[in-house]
Amino acid sequence: MLEINTDNFPKLIDSELPLVIDFWAEWCGPCKAIAPMMEEFAHEYEGRVNIGKCDVEENNDLAVQFKIRNVPTILFLRNGEVVDKVVGAVSREEIVRKLEKSI
Repeated sequence: MLEINTDNFPKLIDSELPLVIDFWAEWCGPCKAIAPMMEEFAHEYEGRVNIGKCDVEENNDLAVQFKIRNVPTILFLRNGEVVDKVVGAVSREEIVRKLEKSI
């Protein structure tokens, strides 16, 4: 899974592929709970969607840019625009539904 940060974000946002960003923090229990599922999605959707994690404490500028107030927050972007969002630990089915819609 990609580690999304201030340095590689511009290249990822300009990609033709949709981008899914999992905003998380090391101290966040729900973030750790969904991490394995996000890893699976990164492999399952490889080549169709760029999926990565962004540590809000190490990349506060990105968290501020997207107005992230709670973690985990998963943003679904297409053509540089947020098209959907999930806040909190949600079911696999809900994330799949939003992933499929963002492709």
